[in-house]
Amino acid sequence: MSLQCGIVGLPNVGKSTLFNCLSSAKATAANFPFCTIEPNIGVISVPDERLLELEKLVNPERVLPTTIEIVDIAGLVKGASKGEGLGNQFLGNIRNTDAILHVLRCFDDGNVIHVDGSVNPIRDKEIIDTELQIKDLESIDTKISKIQRAATAGDAAAKKTFEILKVYKNHLESGKNARTAPVEPNDTEAIRDLQLLTAKPVMYVCNVDEQSIVNGNAHTQMVMDAVKDENAEILFVCAKIESEIAELEREDQIMFFEELGISESGVSRLIKSAYHLLNYITYFTAGKKEVRAWTVTRGMKAPQAAGVIHTDFEKGFIRAEVIHYHDFIQFKSESACRDNGKLNVEGKEYVVQDGDILHFRFNV
Repeated sequence: MSLQCGIVGLPNVGKSTLFNCLSSAKATAANFPFCTIEPNIGVISVPDERLLELEKLVNPERVLPTTIEIVDIAGLVKGASKGEGLGNQFLGNIRNTDAILHVLRCFDDGNVIHVDGSVNPIRDKEIIDTELQIKDLESIDTKISKIQRAATAGDAAAKKTFEILKVYKNHLESGKNARTAPVEPNDTEAIRDLQLLTAKPVMYVCNVDEQSIVNGNAHTQMVMDAVKDENAEILFVCAKIESEIAELEREDQIMFFEELGISESGVSRLIKSAYHLLNYITYFTAGKKEVRAWTVTRGMKAPQAAGVIHTDFEKGFIRAEVIHYHDFIQFKSESACRDNGKLNVEGKEYVVQDGDILHFRFNV
């Protein structure tokens, strides 16, 4: 399960700088690589110190971190929903992502011209939101027209879907995003096939100046007030500083962090926030051939977690042998954990925990 996030934002808000920081993040994550699939898509390995600690103890032939795919949605401007710029192409790219990283300019700098002449993150947010909402309304109107006849004729399922779609339509027409529509959790199934852009989880990345990394500023306070009801993640990042950090060796990075009053890079914080936003956790497999991290949704049971490795693992699941990460670190090996009663055998109802080290038994 690879997480894909799309970076959106108006020109000159720091979006491309942030994307370039991510492309250089191998320096932050030791030997974890970054590669480019296409000019505007990158795959970054998720920095996880637990993986490095397991590597020291197991000494495997290779280490494989889990990854995040970052899509730079360039060219999103006012009128994108009508095809302005490269609007249709890039709105299509957003549709395929799991979450949206919405970059907002929250710094003042006369040398960096804003596309609208002044710094106002709320105005910028509303421009992007409007373009996405217009596109979502098109999708909803299309589906309504397809099922309206059946709903009017008395088809119960079609009638229920029609009513739910009307709620979303009214909500979007009032200038609000689909993710905040007043519907029941199960009602979201009615729009799942539409992949609505404004229904996706969002993280607001406030691009600030160096002095505002820790506590923010007046611009970030405006953002926090505006999105308080969206259940969104908010992150303060100085893209300019991040680009400098990415060029440093690990030891120099740590010193830089201390000077700035932070414990880790904005890139690392962004990745962790993305995992939290999507309710993802990590489990590990550890053996002499490889130590590997796997991404699953929080609350997933052992058979489904096994299926992330291979569908045969889920189909033929027998049991999972489980060692909690801190126990493995304390006793330093699987055999020592077994001897000390720290290896548990779990069945199909076991809910995987973040940091679990798992070994699956299955029949093909």
